[in-house]
Amino acid sequence: MLGKLTWGAIPFDQPIPFFAGAFVIVVVIAVLAFITVKGWVPYLWREWITSVDHKRIGVMYMTLGTAMLLRGFIDALMMRSQQALAFQSQGYLPPEHYNQIFSAHGTIMIFFAAMPFVIGLINFVVPLQLGVRDVAFPTLNSVSFWLTATGALLVNISLVVGEFARTGWLPFPPLSELTYSPGVGVDYYLWAVQISGVGTLMTGVNFVTTILKIHAPGMTYMRMPIFTWTALATNLLIVAVFPVLTATLAMLTLDRYLGFHFFTNEAGGNMMMFMNLIWVWGHPEVYILALPAFGIYSEVVPVFSRKPLFGYRSMVLATMAICILSFMVWLHHFFTMGAGPNVNAVFGIISMIIAVPTGVKIFNWLFTMYGGRVVYTAPMHWAIGFIVTFAIGGLTGVLLAVPPADFVLHNSLFLVAHFHNVIIGAVVFGVFAGYMFWFPKAFGFRLHEGLGKAAFWCWFIGFWLAFGPLYVVGLMGMTRRMQHYDVPQWYPWLLVAGVGALVILAGILLLVAQLVVSIRHREELRDLTGDPWMGRSLEWSTASPPPSFNFAVLPLVESRDDYWRRARLAERGVVAPEPVYKPIEMPRNSATGFVCAFFATFAGFGMIWHIWWLVAVSLLGAFVTFVVFAWRDRTEYEIPAEEAARIDRLNRRARGEARAAVGAVS
Repeated sequence: MLGKLTWGAIPFDQPIPFFAGAFVIVVVIAVLAFITVKGWVPYLWREWITSVDHKRIGVMYMTLGTAMLLRGFIDALMMRSQQALAFQSQGYLPPEHYNQIFSAHGTIMIFFAAMPFVIGLINFVVPLQLGVRDVAFPTLNSVSFWLTATGALLVNISLVVGEFARTGWLPFPPLSELTYSPGVGVDYYLWAVQISGVGTLMTGVNFVTTILKIHAPGMTYMRMPIFTWTALATNLLIVAVFPVLTATLAMLTLDRYLGFHFFTNEAGGNMMMFMNLIWVWGHPEVYILALPAFGIYSEVVPVFSRKPLFGYRSMVLATMAICILSFMVWLHHFFTMGAGPNVNAVFGIISMIIAVPTGVKIFNWLFTMYGGRVVYTAPMHWAIGFIVTFAIGGLTGVLLAVPPADFVLHNSLFLVAHFHNVIIGAVVFGVFAGYMFWFPKAFGFRLHEGLGKAAFWCWFIGFWLAFGPLYVVGLMGMTRRMQHYDVPQWYPWLLVAGVGALVILAGILLLVAQLVVSIRHREELRDLTGDPWMGRSLEWSTASPPPSFNFAVLPLVESRDDYWRRARLAERGVVAPEPVYKPIEMPRNSATGFVCAFFATFAGFGMIWHIWWLVAVSLLGAFVTFVVFAWRDRTEYEIPAEEAARIDRLNRRARGEARAAVGAVS
C-alpha cells in the first residue's frame, strides 16, 4: 500500500534532523493556523496563490528564494561549525548526516534559492521595462512557479521523511547508482530537481517569447535596458540547456528504477558520459544565474552615478558573447579525466577567453562611475562590493582554467572558495542590490538605508573571512567534503572561516531587521512618485506599486533611457498631455498552477517511495486539471477605461506635486 515507506523513514534515532523537522512542522502549522484565524485565506487565494500577474508571481518567487536561502545557510553554518570542531575528532555530525548536509546545501542554494530569486526579479521587472502589461503566457508563468515550489517542498520533506542524497549537489555516478546509494536520498534529488526543472524550462520559453515578441511601441531591441538583455540571454540558455539536465537525470532515473546501464560501472555503462552531460548544463547554469546579476548592476550603477551607462552596445555584445561562449567551456570542470593535453588546452584557452567579455562589463561599470556624481546608497554598496569581490573570484577562475594548475587544485577547497567567490560575489550581491533597488517599486516604500548598508558590510567582510581561508587550506591540500581532519596547519584557518560564517549570519539578521523596521516605518519611507531614485527605464514611470495592468496606455518609446528623458523634460515644465484611455483586457486568475503543483508533489513523493497507486491518481489529477484549463471559455476580464484613467491620474498628480515640492525647496 505504501511501497517502501515505513515508520523507519522517520529519523527517531537522529536527534538533530528529528527535532529540526519537528520544529519546522510546528512553525508551518502555527503559520497556517494564524492565517486561518485572521481570515486571510480568501485574500491569499484570490490575490496571490491563483494570481497570474507577473509582479505577484515575481514576489512569490523571491519569497521562496529567501526562505530557501535561510534553509541553505543553516546547512552552511552546520558545515562550518562541524569543521571547526572536527580537528582530531568526529565533531557533532556523523558522516552520513554531514554528507546529506553538504549535498542539500548545494542543491538548495543553486536550484531553490538563487534560481527563484533571479527568476523572480526577471518576472517582476522585465515586462515593466518593456512597457507591456504581462508576459506572453501568464498561466504558464503560474505553473512554472508552483512546480519550482514543489521541488523545494520535496527537498524539505526529505529532512523529515527518509533522507537526502549523499552525493554532493550533483549526483555523480557510480556513487548515485542503486548499488552504492540504495536509499531514497538520490530519488528525492532526482524528482525534486526534475519537477522544478520543468517549471524553469517553461519560464525560459515564456520569457524568450515575451522579450522577442512583446514590446511597447518604439521599444526596439537596441532601446531595451541591459537587464532585459541579460534576461533574454539567461532564458535562451535555459531553453538550450535545461532539456539536457532533464534528459541526463531521466537516464539516471532509468538506471535506478528499471535497471538500465547508462552510467553504471558494468554492462556498457559510461559514468564519464554523465560528467559531460551534466556539465554541458552546469557551466551555462553559472551564467544563467550571473547574467541577470550583471544586468542588475547595469541598472544600479548608471542610476546612482547620475549618468548613462558607458558602452551600451559593447554591453549587449558582451552579454551575448558570454551566452554563446558558455557552451564551449564545460570540460574545464574535469581536466583530470584524461582527455589529453590537446583537448584540455582548447578548453583552457576558451575558458580564459570567456573572461574577456566579463572584463568589458567591469570596465564599462567603472567608466560609468568615472566622472559621475556617485550616490552611495545601499544598492550601490552591493554593486561596488561585487566589482571588488567578483574581480578576484574571476582571476582565480582564470588560474583554474590552466590545466596544470587545475591538476593540483582540482577537488580542493580552493575550488570551493572560487565557486563561492563567483556565486556570492556576483549572484547574491546582485539579487540583494536588485531587491533593495526595486523594493520601492514593488511595495511603495523604501527600505531602511542604514540597516541595508550595515548588512552589506557584514556580508562583505564575512564573505572574505569565511572563504579567504579556504583558498589557503586548498593550496595546502585540503580536499572538499571532509567530515573530520588531523592536519594541525588547517585548524586555525577553519576557525577563521567559522567566524566568517557568523559574520554573514549577522548580515542576514540585519537584512531581516531592515525589512521589519522598514515595514513598521513604511509611512516615513513612503514613495508617492513611483521614482525614488531618479531612474532611467520605464518601470519607474508607473505608480508604486504598479496597478495590475502596469500601464494605462502603453508608452511610446522614442530613445534609449526614454523615461529619464521625459522625466527631465517634466522637471522643466514640459509635461505630456493626458492620453486617451481605453478599456484594458487582462488575463483572469487561474488555480491551474497550484493544483498542478499539488498533484506533482504527490506524484513525486509516490515515485520516491514506490507508491504506484498514488502516482497514478496524481497523474490523472494533473491531466484532468489541464483538460479543465484547456476548456475554459472566459480567459480574460476587462478593466473599464474610467478605472484605468482614475489610477493613472492619481499617479500623474502625485508626480506633479512631487515636482512642485522640489521646485519650491530649490
